[in-house]
Amino acid sequence: MQTANVWQCQNLRMLGRFSPGAAQSEGLLPLFWAGSGLECLFTGSELHLVLEADFEQYEPWIAVSLNGAPLLRMPLARGKNEVCLFRGMTAGVPKRVRLLRETQPVGDDARQFAAVRALAWADGAFLPLPAPACRLEFIGDSLTSGEGLAGARAETDWVTALFAASQSWAVRTADALGAEFRLISQSGWGVRSGWDNDPRCTLPSIWGTLCAPARSERCRGLGAAQALSSGPGGAAWQPDAVLVNLGANDAGAMGNPPWAGPEGQSFCQRPTAEGMALLQQAAEGFLHTLRAAYPAAALVWACGMLGDAVRPPLEGAVRALRAAGDARVYYLPLPEVTDATMGSRQHPGPGCHAAAAGAAAGLLRQVLDLK
Repeated sequence: MQTANVWQCQNLRMLGRFSPGAAQSEGLLPLFWAGSGLECLFTGSELHLVLEADFEQYEPWIAVSLNGAPLLRMPLARGKNEVCLFRGMTAGVPKRVRLLRETQPVGDDARQFAAVRALAWADGAFLPLPAPACRLEFIGDSLTSGEGLAGARAETDWVTALFAASQSWAVRTADALGAEFRLISQSGWGVRSGWDNDPRCTLPSIWGTLCAPARSERCRGLGAAQALSSGPGGAAWQPDAVLVNLGANDAGAMGNPPWAGPEGQSFCQRPTAEGMALLQQAAEGFLHTLRAAYPAAALVWACGMLGDAVRPPLEGAVRALRAAGDARVYYLPLPEVTDATMGSRQHPGPGCHAAAAGAAAGLLRQVLDLK
């Protein structure tokens, strides 16, 4: 068996946001967001991963696929985790292996952390991966994090075991197109507020950081709270398209009590004309931010898996940018969940995510002129 640090292995594709300098200095690949991980094309008979994790309550989960099919799904224990992916397979035959973090960062867990430290293998080498057909960035909430895609439909506990980002509409869309991807997502967060009207829980407010919701001391030491850098793990990564799936939690907030802040603040979204106008204004602002960061990318606002109550302001934001001369911004209605496609935690299940991925992939094939 040979063993090498993750940064000493050749031809690995790193997935997700990270600070290259901090990561290489620590000798690991941090897995900050759901959907972060690595890919490789390996010819040997046996392959192990060495991972590191920590948490107080919410353990990180990982998923591994082999040649596009699920191979294993498991939680990480505290400390060192050496995972044998396979042994006894035919040497010399290329095998495409992908590791993904299944679960989103949980800011309420003061110790939560996950990283890849090393790989160990026998009888083979790591070949260059085929170039991706395109690069996609997905920005969203629980739907993009894959909440409700694991466990029985009756499950209602908020636990990381019920998250499966590898099966989400975002990863399915990327796989359908042969794309490299990134996910930036937080369950319960929105455009103007979270589901409970908390105005601190908005994706636009933290999108420009490496991963602000990863608040453990270990994550912050690796730069999670810093602004995106110009390195390969930061803003220099330019997607061909950005898909934003936000709005479901803003819609939910409109029917919930006002948020009461720790210093007497109050915030509340309501489905009034003024409330919808403010939501449209916030969505427009976020699209302008994305356009400034990604001048050549197609921008797609996709929504509807949990209903279309806020479609008018979101679609209005897209129309406003197009009217101002931005021809590469689009609104995509996604198929709504049905009783037959519901998953756990009253969230869309695999069938709904598959339908959403089909719609997204169909639009992107046209927009990006993919075959």
